[in-house]
Amino acid sequence: MTSTLTSIIAFLVALSSPAQETRQVVTTIVAKIQRADYEGDRAALNRLRVELTPFVVDGELGSRVLYWRGFALWRRALNGFNDGANPNEIEEDLRQCVRDFREALARDPAFVDAKVGAGSCLVNHSFLNLKTNPTRASELFADSMAILNEAFAAAPDNPRLLWVRGANQWYAPPERGGGQDVALATYERGLDLARRQKGRGTDPLEPTWGEAELLTNLAFANLNRATPDLAAAERHAESALALVPYWHYVRDILLPQIRKAKAQRPSFGLA
Repeated sequence: MTSTLTSIIAFLVALSSPAQETRQVVTTIVAKIQRADYEGDRAALNRLRVELTPFVVDGELGSRVLYWRGFALWRRALNGFNDGANPNEIEEDLRQCVRDFREALARDPAFVDAKVGAGSCLVNHSFLNLKTNPTRASELFADSMAILNEAFAAAPDNPRLLWVRGANQWYAPPERGGGQDVALATYERGLDLARRQKGRGTDPLEPTWGEAELLTNLAFANLNRATPDLAAAERHAESALALVPYWHYVRDILLPQIRKAKAQRPSFGLA
């Protein structure tokens, strides 16, 4: 038997093994979760998270399964903010996604992306409590900063972490290390890193998203900064849509806002 034929047979045997079949099923569900996120399909995100449940016990994949379960509710909450969903639903999603991310970390304490997800869910949960329960909001924010600082110490070049960090800086005052220019610089750095790191990952269960998200935050930031740069906002939004043409938020919410702002801007051209 030739070595080539032996390799082919070995590959086919591995492909048909229970472990490989499990990985294929989980990978398919994860791809659907990511698409449902971009499409703003909150019902699908909830359903697909449940579909991952049987695989949480997998010794090899469990931490990644838990990450993507958390990711589904994280994005369900963010889409809920964008579409005006019931705050109680959003709050429950944020509570549960933190549980999933923390359990993923219990399985793999070095899993930085699980810290990124938990930190983002905690800070969004803090925002929900800001007016109704400021003490609880402060506690959640402190928890968020603690876990995000751990993540930054371990992986300062993680584009997904910079996506979350930039959003926090956008709303923080300069005396706390925030401000619009600081946030824009963080987004730009994250985008550069995302582009340079593109294609390095070979495992679809490892988080590699980030480029389109950073482009979208740059579009939002340039639209809403003290002195808007609408040309940059539109360019970044269109670049995000070029990567993900079916992104509901960018296509149906953000880009129309940018174009409306452009249409309403006074023209000072000569008649």
